[in-house]
Amino acid sequence: MPTVAPDPTAETRARIDGDGAWARLCRHAADAPAPDPLFDRHDADREAAEMLDLYGPFLADAGPRPLVFAHLGQSLDGRIATDAGESTYITCAANLDHLHRMRALACAVVVGAGTVRHDDPRLTVRRVPGRHPMRVVIDTERRLDERYRLFRDGETETVLLCAEDRQDGERIGDARILGVPRRGETIDYAAVVAVLAGLGCRRVFVEGGGVTVSRFLAEGCLDRLQIAVAPMILGSGRPALSLAPLTNLSEALRPPTRIFRMGDDVLFDCDVRRSG
Repeated sequence: MPTVAPDPTAETRARIDGDGAWARLCRHAADAPAPDPLFDRHDADREAAEMLDLYGPFLADAGPRPLVFAHLGQSLDGRIATDAGESTYITCAANLDHLHRMRALACAVVVGAGTVRHDDPRLTVRRVPGRHPMRVVIDTERRLDERYRLFRDGETETVLLCAEDRQDGERIGDARILGVPRRGETIDYAAVVAVLAGLGCRRVFVEGGGVTVSRFLAEGCLDRLQIAVAPMILGSGRPALSLAPLTNLSEALRPPTRIFRMGDDVLFDCDVRRSG
């Protein structure tokens, strides 16, 4: 796969690398399917230990299926974009670095059609050293066309997943089109994970948007959910998560959660597999 060009300057390497921890994480992601002494933090400095704490779970061995992590960046009042769809940038630069790290460690980065339509993202690794992941777009009804740059820039492998009955060809620009069974009004997200496993993906990073992350969560397809909260109040706009209404609070997800500071933002790292 293509890699990013020149290493960061010496001035920024300490922030990015954490006493060599980032380089070790990248090597592990590329070569090792299971944990190794990388995760012994006793000899690591504070920054390296924090980096291993945050990213180590993404490199664990999930067994026969991929590990699936998701991320959303939201305001204090739970909005990921304005009503018009503007979302650049709610979270701070440190959280953008985190997104690029997650991409670099992932085998595949997944977004929904709405994210492509509104943001025209590249979904490549540019802010840190690392490899580009496979880019995966979920477009159930096949409404996107090849004008979007991730379908034609050739920077890394790209796959579009749609409902089987909407697959009208084998390619869109440079990207492959693969059909997935329907489930209700959308596609079967467990089948999406199975397709990605069949493509050799061990680590899947769902980067957005809110509808796509909500569907992965609702169908029990997430291992961890990361929510970065920025000190901003929008007052209206698109919600981060949209799930079925609860009858009472006893039905709420209460996942074990870790908290990390990222510049002015706060990242909540939720182990949703262990929600009670």
